[in-house]
Amino acid sequence: MGGIMDHAATRRVVVLTGANEGIGHHMLRTLLDDGYRVAGLDIDVSNLEPLQDAHPDSLRYHECDVTSDADVQAAVDAVLDEWGRIDILVNNAAILHFGFFEDQTLDDANTVFDVNVFGYLRTIHAVLPHMRARNVGIIHNVSSGVGLVGNPGLTGYGASKGAIEAFTKSLRLELQDTGVAVTVMHPRLAATRSALDLGYPDSQLRDPTDVGRKLARKIESRKPVVFTDRVTRLGLWAAQRFPFLVRRGTRRFVEEHEAAPPADAR
Repeated sequence: MGGIMDHAATRRVVVLTGANEGIGHHMLRTLLDDGYRVAGLDIDVSNLEPLQDAHPDSLRYHECDVTSDADVQAAVDAVLDEWGRIDILVNNAAILHFGFFEDQTLDDANTVFDVNVFGYLRTIHAVLPHMRARNVGIIHNVSSGVGLVGNPGLTGYGASKGAIEAFTKSLRLELQDTGVAVTVMHPRLAATRSALDLGYPDSQLRDPTDVGRKLARKIESRKPVVFTDRVTRLGLWAAQRFPFLVRRGTRRFVEEHEAAPPADAR
């Protein structure tokens, strides 16, 4: 099912993490426009509050730190108490700390993994029993090409996304005889706050509104991998097939790091 839904499907419920800004926020807005009921979870909900008046019956937002078991469970329980169902979970919340591995601490890595990996696991743990009881549901885990091909300066982020790729494959196999589907979503590189900080050329960055809208329109997909569009799929295929493209495209990060003074001299 894609695009505008028929009346029978308008009561479907989506839980979306990382909903306050970037791609997640534009996914949420598109889902609301398409008739879904959406619960937006984020540690900051300042961009969600103004939407409530326009969507009083179909939007709920919850201040939720995905590193907190209690926060996640409370948000999921609140959705189930009010709407009685969760049809789709989109794990989108993530953090990105740019820095070469030798300059990072293990605490830095723990922080990234607690959000990007264990944050996903927490929400799935909270939602999966409900989906299994109904024997229906879709879990979308938003990933990144960095988790498959790497990027200098993003070792922690890339490792966390690589972990999500492997976790999703295993969970999909565990649930293969059930009505619960598990996918990875691969967004196209967009001009989000974190991506802009990396200094990628504008020509490589898409409008987050466009990326979020396209992913939202694929929210009912049960395919193992969901791409924003054909360009995203072909680009990731080429990066995996021809590693020199990644080395060439990310060379400037290495050169900038090598030209910088040692960390202890800064």
